[in-house]
Amino acid sequence: MYQIVRKKSLNETVTQMEILAPLVAKKAKPGQFIILRVDKEGERIPLTVAGTNPEEGTVKIIFQIVGATTEKLNHKGEGEFIQDFVGPLGEATKTEGIQKICIVGGGVGCAIAMPVAEEFHRLGVEVTSIIGFRTKDLVILEDEFRACSDELIVMTDDGSYAREGNVTIPLKEMLESGKTFDRIITIGPLVMMKFVTLAAKPFGVPVTVSMNPIMIDGTGMCGGCRISLLQDGKRVTKFACVDGPEFNGYEVDFDEAISRGRMYADFERHAYEEACNLFRKGGN
Repeated sequence: MYQIVRKKSLNETVTQMEILAPLVAKKAKPGQFIILRVDKEGERIPLTVAGTNPEEGTVKIIFQIVGATTEKLNHKGEGEFIQDFVGPLGEATKTEGIQKICIVGGGVGCAIAMPVAEEFHRLGVEVTSIIGFRTKDLVILEDEFRACSDELIVMTDDGSYAREGNVTIPLKEMLESGKTFDRIITIGPLVMMKFVTLAAKPFGVPVTVSMNPIMIDGTGMCGGCRISLLQDGKRVTKFACVDGPEFNGYEVDFDEAISRGRMYADFERHAYEEACNLFRKGGN
């Protein structure tokens, strides 16, 4: 059992928790993730490590309340426990040889992008961050990004805060003006990562994307997290849990990944509604 040490609401649909998990906190690095279960009957869900405090033995996670499991998790309070908390899993973000980095985060994906930006900042890399949200009410982690970025641009789709538009607009402007990056790392919705990759391609800047497909065991055994890459004209299957979660954006078959990501949307919505009804009736 793993105790929830701290809990904080970042907005109406996004929650931050710090979990007491000393062994995970000791080894986890930016870019890696954990898999948790809320209770013995619960499903396994992957969540990226949003920060660690090895001295305290805590791991920070940030999640959006979109399904039954995240709804159950959000009903847990400080001092309560969750059943399982396994990790760190996946490959850590590669930082070697980079002097200038552009981090592009979208929505709750900023929770994954933020510790990556912090790590590059700690290493003395010049960090440019672009973060985008649908509306002002959904903006998260702005102060944290500002603290670890040499330049920060905040975008909202509806213009209700900061600059109006999507994250590809300032990225294109920078690249067209001659600004250079050793790498672009983009983390967020699949559609956003696809278009960030397309925006960077004419300029030849390497693009890394963080994939978050359906996962079950986190070891590559189930095959649920498979993605297709196009390498040297050949189609190659990789598993996000062990080969990723980060991949070369130019190789990812985004259309297939988007299609697979929608497969269980109706089922998840039904499960979420059932969970909400249970809590309204006073269930645990």
